[in-house]
Parts: sequence; C-alpha cells; structure tokens
Amino acid sequence: MSKPYLSVVIPAYNEETNIRLGALDKVSRYMESRKFRWEVILVDDGSTDDTAKLFDEYARITHAFRIIHNPHQGKAATVIAGSLAARGDIVLFTDLDQATPIRELENILPWFDQDFDVVIGSRSGKRVGAPLTRKAMAIGFMWIRSMILGLHGISDTQCGFKAFRQSTARKIFERLQLYGRSHIVQGSMVTAGFDIEVLFLAKQLGCNIKEVPVEWHYVETRRVSPIKDSWQGLLDIIRIRVNAFRGLYL
Repeated sequence: MSKPYLSVVIPAYNEETNIRLGALDKVSRYMESRKFRWEVILVDDGSTDDTAKLFDEYARITHAFRIIHNPHQGKAATVIAGSLAARGDIVLFTDLDQATPIRELENILPWFDQDFDVVIGSRSGKRVGAPLTRKAMAIGFMWIRSMILGLHGISDTQCGFKAFRQSTARKIFERLQLYGRSHIVQGSMVTAGFDIEVLFLAKQLGCNIKEVPVEWHYVETRRVSPIKDSWQGLLDIIRIRVNAFRGLYL
C-alpha cells in the first residue's frame, strides 16, 4: 500500500456516547471525499466503557481506519502513540467530539505548501458556548505562558486541532518530557501542559509555525476542573522552563 499523504490521529477515553452519536461517521464521510490517500488512527486510552469495542467494529467495516489500544495513560501519551505510528506526510491530531469539525482541514493543509512545519488551529478568542470560567482560564493561561516560556505570537496553544510534517512530529514527540508513554493515570485527565510543551519544542527546534482561525464549538465535559487544571497547567509551565534549563530538550 502506498504511503498516505495525511494521517489523522484521534485519541479517545470513554467516548462511547460521541461514537454512537455519529462522530466517527462525520470523520469517515469527509475523509472519503478527499482525493489524496489518508489514514485515520484511533487510539483508545484504556477506556472503561465500550469505546474500544466500537473502535474495533468500526475499523472492520471502514476503509483506512487503524486502531491502537493503549493502557490508560492520559491524552498526551495517547496522542504521542498515534503520532509516532502515523505514516502520512502530514500528521493531524484532533478530538473525537468534533468540537473543531474535520472539514477545517481545508484551512490547515494549504499552509504546508508554503513551507510551514506546524499549522495549528486557533479559536481566535471566539469560544462559542464556553462558560466564563473557561474564557477566564484561557486569558490567564496565555499571559502566564508568554511570560515564563516566551511563547509570543501564539494566541491559542490549547485548541485540539494541530498538524505537523511527519519529520517534525517525530522530532517533537520523541523529545517530550512531561507526559510520556510510561505515565500511568487514574480517571480522566486533561493536560494543558502537553500542548504547550509541543509548541515550546517546535519553537526551540526552529520550526515555522502558522496559527489559523478554525471553527470551534464548546462541548460540555466533566473532564475540565477550572481550579485543579489551572494549577496543574501552571506547574507544567514551570516544569517546561526547568527542563529547558537542564537541557532535556536538546
């Protein structure tokens, strides 16, 4: 089989409801309409519901879908596993709930023809439907990460719609320190530091990064705790700065 142009990595933890509501059907219908070769890599993060079973059933009947079954290690490790297994020239990771619809690829892919190494989706300050607590978290987070890590010029590090050249993805994901594949967790886990570490490394490696406005809709979830996740995000930013001082990203 010839190498795909695009690999779409979709991590999932206990996403049975979204799968039954047709989230994967939306991805499949869109990808089937593309003229280039592609693959979708579904990575189950040790789900305790029927996510893994539904993934297996879907892959048996749907073209170009691959399944990775991971132990429960959190979203970061799940994305890393899928991205390092990707065979496409371009690697995109996106959320299964389709908060950013897969059709937004049309705004992302053209930038790779203009010599960008990393192209990330941005909600451009428009978080449709998000509660005020989430919006306040975003503003504070942006200020802190810019001050401590120097991530200037990137307004939205947390949008779950990011694409990389395959060679760039490997350089970045093989160097990540915070939430690697040996990281074991309990329950759901949202790790804001993962996206920040990815982009910090991209900057350190001299990658050309393009931020592109994309459609995004707030999807209700119990996995985000404003106080707990804000505190964890701050600790992650400090850990990234310490890791950089120690030369762990070289």
